[in-house]
Amino acid sequence: MKKQEKVESVAEIRNLVDSASALFLVDYHGIKVADVNQLRRDFRKEGTTYKVFKNTLLKRALQEKGGYDKLLDKLTGMTGIAFAGENFVAPAKIIKKYFDDKKNLSFKGCYIDSTFYGEEQLNVLASMPTKEEIMASIIGSIQNPATGIVGAINAVMRDIVSCVDQISKKEAA
Repeated sequence: MKKQEKVESVAEIRNLVDSASALFLVDYHGIKVADVNQLRRDFRKEGTTYKVFKNTLLKRALQEKGGYDKLLDKLTGMTGIAFAGENFVAPAKIIKKYFDDKKNLSFKGCYIDSTFYGEEQLNVLASMPTKEEIMASIIGSIQNPATGIVGAINAVMRDIVSCVDQISKKEAA
């Protein structure tokens, strides 16, 4: 790789890090090409970019950025990196699902914002709700009281109509 290509790769990594809400490192040793392509598609659907760079270039870019010291030791072997967009939980869910299915994609660690999570915390990260799930829960909570109020109003209206109906039947008789 020529020096100019290395400089461009480091700049690309820095740009991806700047635009990411989280970085996830995985070891993709032993994964078939078709599976890697499927993994990339799954990441892309969730707004996540998955790339493979030389560990030395990745290390250089992360050192230049600063704040990713705990990932530097993890840059050994066959390392892939997922740059998460807004949905920082999705990569963890995808990695866990793939590991559970195939048993050959291992999670090395990640940074979400400025917090490091090690490989032992993948299950916790994958079980977190996504932004969409949280929004749906909030909307559901807001709608429940409104639904209850509408039901109560309808019940009162039904009772009033029933009373008026009973009174009109007594007066007719």
